[in-house]
Amino acid sequence: MATRRDKSSAQDNWPIKAYKNQDFLSSPDARTVRMLCEYLEPLSRFREFHVKDTIAFFGSARTLPGDVAADNLAKLEACLPADRKAGKDLARQIQLAKRDMDMSRYYEDARALARRLTEWSRSMLGGGNRFAICSGGGPGIMEAANRGATEAGGPSIGLNVSLPKEQIPNPYQTPELSFEFHYFFIRKFWFVYLSRALVAFPGGFGTLDELFELLTLQQTGKANKAIPPIIYGRKYWDKVINFDALVEAGSISPEDMDLVRFFDDVDSTFEYLSTELRRHFMG
Repeated sequence: MATRRDKSSAQDNWPIKAYKNQDFLSSPDARTVRMLCEYLEPLSRFREFHVKDTIAFFGSARTLPGDVAADNLAKLEACLPADRKAGKDLARQIQLAKRDMDMSRYYEDARALARRLTEWSRSMLGGGNRFAICSGGGPGIMEAANRGATEAGGPSIGLNVSLPKEQIPNPYQTPELSFEFHYFFIRKFWFVYLSRALVAFPGGFGTLDELFELLTLQQTGKANKAIPPIIYGRKYWDKVINFDALVEAGSISPEDMDLVRFFDDVDSTFEYLSTELRRHFMG
């Protein structure tokens, strides 16, 4: 008859269950398992916190808050020497700081729009989690969107992604709704799947990638979205993308331009979104 000590010794030699084997779970053979986890674990949390739909915000991670941009510019200008030739490097820094100051309006607009949409949703729907603000979870425009939602007392979703140069999650996400993804394509799935509206603020490669993937899904009928994506900041986007040239070249059809809406101010964007969300999803 085995003693308690014998049983303990035997248990020490038992093989590890597959779902507890970290070496296996981190291996190429378990890639499919990891992909499923990045689908199923967020799904479980969204259900737990009754998040059924979102408004997704895209935009540059490099956009600064207005007060930070103004402070940076003021500090640099205070250092400007009387001899301009001696301050060429500093003059260049000031030029860039002025650019950042100009771009910071988009941070403040994203923050204000997210706050107003959250206040509207909570007042219309009794404080629930409908039309929760969702961002990529990082700094810049993403932070602005999460910040506005948090200031309005609503849920604030962050779909963070692990990058070689670490993207630090911003502090304005609801902790239970802050996610960390390895796979970009699953992260983008969650951006689109729950969204009822998407707003693209000025941004770089990542914003362009997300925007054009969504436009392609809509153009091909793979994304059944009632509200066209909003492209915010016409002056910026007209420099970056020549949509008219695409139409003129026959690369897209004239009616494909109906897939987007352009806005330049918070008030008209809010009025359009709140009206369309009410019309399509609150009947």
